[in-house]
Amino acid sequence: MSSPAGEVIKSLGALKRALGEVWYGMTLHGIVRDVLRERASREHLFILISFGDLLGVPVLPPYYTLRLLPFIVPEINNWRRRMLRERDLVDFLGG
Repeated sequence: MSSPAGEVIKSLGALKRALGEVWYGMTLHGIVRDVLRERASREHLFILISFGDLLGVPVLPPYYTLRLLPFIVPEINNWRRRMLRERDLVDFLGG
């Protein structure tokens, strides 16, 4: 059995964590989402520039593409799916 002091400390820790999450949600959550969305957009652009020939857009010479290939291989299937996904006007307006 745990002591009453241990339970109080445990509940104070849970309260502190909950207040921290609320504070994060109120102050930083929107900024973090925007930064992650911008990072994903730039990553898509980089992959498009370097591996656009997979979609029929030749941009860089194959030498640089082959040098970058080991770093991009884990991302190719997801990137291809995102780039070839049908988009609607509502997708661009929704953010």
